[in-house]
Amino acid sequence: MNSEKKKKFLKTLPFVILVILVGLFCFQFINHATTDVGNTNRYSTGGGSGGVGFGDMEGMSEIISYLIGLFINNPTVGLVLLVIFIVIWMMAKKKAQRQASDPTYINRNVEQQVANDITLDNSTFVASQIQAIDPAFSSDKFIGFAREVFMTIQEAWTAKDWKPIRPFESETLFNQHKQQLDEYIRLGRTNVVEKIGIKHCSLHAFRQDGDKEVLTVWLNAIMRDYVIDDKTRKVLESDPNRDWYLKYEMVFNRKAGLKTDPGKKGNTITNCPNCGAPTEVTSSGQCAYCGSVITNGEHDWVLTDIHSRNL
Repeated sequence: MNSEKKKKFLKTLPFVILVILVGLFCFQFINHATTDVGNTNRYSTGGGSGGVGFGDMEGMSEIISYLIGLFINNPTVGLVLLVIFIVIWMMAKKKAQRQASDPTYINRNVEQQVANDITLDNSTFVASQIQAIDPAFSSDKFIGFAREVFMTIQEAWTAKDWKPIRPFESETLFNQHKQQLDEYIRLGRTNVVEKIGIKHCSLHAFRQDGDKEVLTVWLNAIMRDYVIDDKTRKVLESDPNRDWYLKYEMVFNRKAGLKTDPGKKGNTITNCPNCGAPTEVTSSGQCAYCGSVITNGEHDWVLTDIHSRNL
């Protein structure tokens, strides 16, 4: 290489390096952001903890713009600072990724999240609304019932036996959950939900909607939630050692005008309201003895929806 070409090469080298570094930075940033787009599955690595998200884009753009401007005015200083910045950013990203896959670190954050979490408790107000038309209604008893339903759902889901939950769910919700569970059975997988700790459960809202009454409950719980292969017992999704802090809204319906039986210990249906036989509910929600449908809200509260919430 002659001296003229060498001088030209050295003159353009900083700009070439700058373009390469900025390109690498942009690739890493865009690649990370794209991985998160639309991924609402709670099994996604890290569960949203750590890493760079779209909220950081504006600040990152300002820093890059500043460094490029500095590089144009003073190539040597600008290049050094840009390299230092990218090295620090990459180190921070790797640390965040390590933490995002470390159950101990995640569980510590979950404990802190639970300790700092404040969930609105409307139980007293909601109970007063219901008691105005149903004096025997008990907030404590219903909350106990909601907790029982939630725990039964999780246990039945893990056991892949949806029959125990049939007395508590409407036909539509039961069929929806059963279809999802049947898919796990077909695939030879089990979604294990264990070590459940309910941290909060309260009445959230009540309304009368035509010929039915609607009562919503908010429930927060910590649990282990992962998927295994039934044959090999290999973990396919999530981590058996990782805690999840999840928030749910449970929606219960009953026929408008129904009154709470003060003689009952809770809201659990233990006998058919029509024939009095011990509860043995078929897949269609009917009493196995007299054929009466007892899970449609005509006789007591029935769960019609359960979904996660972000509040």
